[in-house]
Amino acid sequence: MTGVSTLSSGDSRIISSAAVEPADRGGRAAAALVAPMVAAACALLLHWGLPSRQSPLPTRLYPMLLAGLLAAAVVLAAVHRAWPRLRPWARHNAPLLAGGIGVLAAWDLITLKLALMPLPYFPGPDMVLVGMVDDRGMLLESAYHSLILLFTGYFAGVAAGLASGILIGWFRGVRYWGMPVLKVIGPIPATAYIPLVMALFSNAFVSGSALIAMAVWFPMTMLTASGVANVPVSYLDVARTLGAGRRYLIFRVAVPAAMPSIFLGLFMGLCTAFLTLIAAETVGVRAGLGWYLKWQQGYVEYAKVYAALIIMAAFFSGLMTLLFAVRDRVLGWQKGMIRW
Repeated sequence: MTGVSTLSSGDSRIISSAAVEPADRGGRAAAALVAPMVAAACALLLHWGLPSRQSPLPTRLYPMLLAGLLAAAVVLAAVHRAWPRLRPWARHNAPLLAGGIGVLAAWDLITLKLALMPLPYFPGPDMVLVGMVDDRGMLLESAYHSLILLFTGYFAGVAAGLASGILIGWFRGVRYWGMPVLKVIGPIPATAYIPLVMALFSNAFVSGSALIAMAVWFPMTMLTASGVANVPVSYLDVARTLGAGRRYLIFRVAVPAAMPSIFLGLFMGLCTAFLTLIAAETVGVRAGLGWYLKWQQGYVEYAKVYAALIIMAAFFSGLMTLLFAVRDRVLGWQKGMIRW
């Protein structure tokens, strides 16, 4: 009887914990969905309730942005309730939206409301939004030229890095001579080559593209060579047993097996390309976000400088997200094994 009673009490504890767990998950999900609405409402009340000490100019775009974010939070909650398939996506993005609204509220509080950061170097969010709207045509044109320059240099560096990385990773003779060259040339920052590329290429666009390609080439070569050189020998032995030749071993065995390292090189190359983009746009180009940024900095228009930085961050984030999606599609056969 004692054993039966103990078992029954244990079962009751398991049942009660199982009943509480879904309720806890539901409560956390509800709190996550409510958080963006609360954050947007508090940001609006903070903006309307406190006097503006940094600038006497009336604000208009920032409250409209907060109202739009509040509407987006309501839509997110409605999506969570109406579409069960999108519930994980809504629960995942709701805290991020709340955090972004919190950053905007802190920015508004530190600059416009409390004037802890002086003008013109630290404008509030409304001044940045006004500058972005006023110069929208020039910003769009500059973003277009920056993307063309970025893609040209990036893809050139990726192609060169893939070729040199496969050669160094597969052939011992090329590795013998190539690795010392990489160790000498690779660590030098790409911006140090500005005088060289300006002397080699008279065209400013070609000079900027070559500078970005140089920055992308080194990480792409190193990681591709590492991935190809570390392909398991068993893969190659099985392919040779089945009659595979050198070309098949390289392009059908070694390169696919090295794809995780290659994608890591693509990510690192994209990061270095963005870092080099601003310097590449100082070699004489007449348009681009880097050129626009330096031009507005010369006129002490820091609101427009921050507007250009926000657009650059949005482009970089979007391209990184796209590259992650491509990686997940190409490396679907390694699903569950990739941790970056």
